Amino acid sequence: MRSFVCMASKLFMLLIYLQLASSQLSSDQVSTMSRVYEIFQNNTGYTFAWSNFDKGSNTCSWRGVECNSPHNSSITNLSFRLFSISTSEFLPILCEISTLESLDVSNNRLSSIPVEFFTVCREISALKLLNFSGNKLDGFLPAFTGFRTLEVLDFSYNSLAGEISSRFDDLDSLRSLNLSRNQFKGKLPLNLGKLNFLEELQLSFNSFTGEIPVEITKYTNLSLIDLSFNKLVGSIPIELSELTRLETLVLSENHLNGEIPQSFSRVKKLVRFAANQNNFTGTLPTRITSFLESLDLGFNKLGGTIPPDLLSGPNLQSLDLSNNNLEGSVPASISTRMFRLRLGGNSLNGTLPSAWFGNLQELMYLDMENNGLTGPIPPELRLCNKLALLNLAQNKFSGRLPRELGNLTNLQVLNLQSNNFVGEIPPEIMWLNKLQKLNISRNLLVGSIPSSISSLKDLTNLDLQGNNLSGAIPGSISNLTSLIELQLGKNQLIGEVPPMPRSLQIALNLSYNLLSGNIPVTLSRLRGLEVLDLSNNGFSGKIPDFLTEMTSLTLVVLSNNKLSGVVPTFGNYVVVETEGNMLLTYPPPNPTPEPQRKKKPLASDIIIAVATASVVFGFLIIVGIYVSRRYYKRINAENLHSVEEIIHGNLLTPNSIHRTSIDFRKAMEAVAEPSNITLKTRFSTYYKAVMPSGATYFVKKLNWSDKIFQLGSHDRFAEELQVLGKLCTSNVMIPLAYVLTANSAYLFYDFASKGTLFDILQLHRRLGNTLDWASRYSIAIGVSQGLAFLHDSGPILLLDLSTKSIFLKSLNEPRVGDIELCKVIDPSKSTGSLSTLAGSVGYVPPEYAYTMRVTAAGNVYSFGVILLELVTGKPAVSGGTELAKWALSNTTQHNKWDQILDSSVSKTSIAVRNQMLAVLKVALTCVSVSTETRPKMKSVLRMLLNAS
Repeated sequence: MRSFVCMASKLFMLLIYLQLASSQLSSDQVSTMSRVYEIFQNNTGYTFAWSNFDKGSNTCSWRGVECNSPHNSSITNLSFRLFSISTSEFLPILCEISTLESLDVSNNRLSSIPVEFFTVCREISALKLLNFSGNKLDGFLPAFTGFRTLEVLDFSYNSLAGEISSRFDDLDSLRSLNLSRNQFKGKLPLNLGKLNFLEELQLSFNSFTGEIPVEITKYTNLSLIDLSFNKLVGSIPIELSELTRLETLVLSENHLNGEIPQSFSRVKKLVRFAANQNNFTGTLPTRITSFLESLDLGFNKLGGTIPPDLLSGPNLQSLDLSNNNLEGSVPASISTRMFRLRLGGNSLNGTLPSAWFGNLQELMYLDMENNGLTGPIPPELRLCNKLALLNLAQNKFSGRLPRELGNLTNLQVLNLQSNNFVGEIPPEIMWLNKLQKLNISRNLLVGSIPSSISSLKDLTNLDLQGNNLSGAIPGSISNLTSLIELQLGKNQLIGEVPPMPRSLQIALNLSYNLLSGNIPVTLSRLRGLEVLDLSNNGFSGKIPDFLTEMTSLTLVVLSNNKLSGVVPTFGNYVVVETEGNMLLTYPPPNPTPEPQRKKKPLASDIIIAVATASVVFGFLIIVGIYVSRRYYKRINAENLHSVEEIIHGNLLTPNSIHRTSIDFRKAMEAVAEPSNITLKTRFSTYYKAVMPSGATYFVKKLNWSDKIFQLGSHDRFAEELQVLGKLCTSNVMIPLAYVLTANSAYLFYDFASKGTLFDILQLHRRLGNTLDWASRYSIAIGVSQGLAFLHDSGPILLLDLSTKSIFLKSLNEPRVGDIELCKVIDPSKSTGSLSTLAGSVGYVPPEYAYTMRVTAAGNVYSFGVILLELVTGKPAVSGGTELAKWALSNTTQHNKWDQILDSSVSKTSIAVRNQMLAVLKVALTCVSVSTETRPKMKSVLRMLLNAS
């Protein structure tokens, strides 16, 4: 018995040994992964993903390595996502793993794929998935010859270009193809696998042209089609409704036209249909929401009434019909599952159906802005207790604000401006302790501002302007510690200004009230404030000097008060308006310094002694400078750490003059000195920095601590800057170098000795004819060339295009600045609409009030405003009226166009007048309210060049 037990025990141990032996990876696969280990270790730096694993350890335990189970005898899946890999030499090596089923190298820094990868990996019979998304791949996409078993292919979020019509002919098993967010052009591909297995097709954010081919319907298994953000034309093929498995169809942001096919109402599995921002016309199909969960047809030209059944689809959760030409009343029947409803920007009338709100328990987002709706707000709205955003602005609502609004305790945004509401502000609104934005401006409200407003601790934007509010501003307003914007203008408020929240940043507007007393010293606490408007009140006394020390201010409006004394000197980046104060005086211009009196000649022996000492001292200085320069070159990076903690910094320009001239240490010293500020904008502060070589640069500081900046995006931003640094055009401010710290980003640019176009135009308006038409026309051409280049490069769009972002090296050398802002600012982090985030007042296109996306058409509008400034000589906003609106209303009759030209220039000659009229015509086209009628920048440039 004992011998039997002993034999059984040995047999059991042998079985365990054999199992362990069979569970080891082959020596070939171990060797392959060891070589990959070495490559990653040397090319991913401090982010080396396998730093916690020894090269000799079990390979199957490494991060991203998956082996077959239960024996771990071969590698099946590799995921190197977010490994910070910058080399592609490992890719052909991986093709030696014959058991590989999936390879994911997404979100790295790969700029190319070796040809050997495609010639070798196609032989892997088990390979089903390749994911190269989120890298820096450029050039043309190779043809996928072979790869017969490949099911999933993802090259999204790269910079690949060219046409792709015949790249996927051999992919017999392809089920999912994602090429979105590249630069592909030409016709949409038709051959996407011989066996027609395709289920998901994502081609969004490219430059595909032509019509949607009917042949796409041969892929009968398609469940997802995303062709959004391309340049497709024509109508939607009715045959798409024959795809019975289609669940998602996204056609947004193209140039599609025609009507929405009625046949889509029969696709039972279709849950999401988005075709917003096209040119669709006609009426809305009936029963189209019979099966849909989400329908987005916003920003088209759809007309007629809303079908009675459209809002009541049994599965409907999200509906967006904003900015069309819809009219009539709102249907009374609505889906109980609705959580997001947008009908703003139409011509709807009638009242809000009170029957809606008893059933909308899931409603979180209701936007009915800019219609013709009337009547009171139904008190039943209180039942929608999940509501987070309520936007009923710019309608004809009347009556009192219902107290029941206080029941909407989850409300974060309440926009009721530009209606006919009367009565007092109900105190129940102060129960909304999650409220971030409150806008009830431009109504007929009376009474005082409730002191209980201090209970709105999360409030960031408060706008009560344009009512008939009276009484004093409550002192409790200082307790709104999150407030960044306060608009109380055009009321009847009295008394002195109480202490304001230190958090104010965007604006403090107290204009057109009955306020009195001195400008309070408590305003000096508002160190982040950018706009201060105290105009049209009864303020008296002197303009305090502390205003000149508030370095964030860009606009100070003190007009029409009772101020006296001498106007203090503000920085040249601050616009100060003081007209209408009869007792104010202005300081004289800086006096010319008197010549120094000649000193008596020194004795010759003293001169000799001093000269000798000077030579010796000078020699020592030269030696010291030589030594110190070598020293500083060596420790330059270390010195930067003493200013701020550096995350990353680099020179971008290949220009040897700039590379030897830029001194990071000297630049950081310049940034630390407020006297070097030359310009402040909403997001940036420009400093003048003189290098030891004598060269002068702009150093622009971006404040990373602003919550609208994408936190944690330093690496991606650095990559974007590398791309921007490679641009080559004389009409764009190209970054030459950068330094990224934990709280800021510093960008280096060529210095523009003439300042900004804003400076030049402001000087012209103050002193008269200082900017001739030849210079203005040259500036217009240069800026349009720069914008056309940017729109054709990616495209690269501008978040803020105004005269303050146009820099002048000379009157013939304009340069478009702030090209990096769209790469780092996230509009979704903003508490308001895009119009409160993007651009300067007067330059923001009207559609930004409804969207959170910067567009090329929006840039064209802003450029149109700049053109209007050049031809009229007027600022973008004057007397509260935007220049674009003023120009459009004053040019309805063509024979009156002459009257809006800058007469100090247009009367120079007939030729000048005619060219100004031609440019005016281009400007009016650019500022069209309709985005569809605005020309592309290439067309704008062509029209300007042909202006005569």
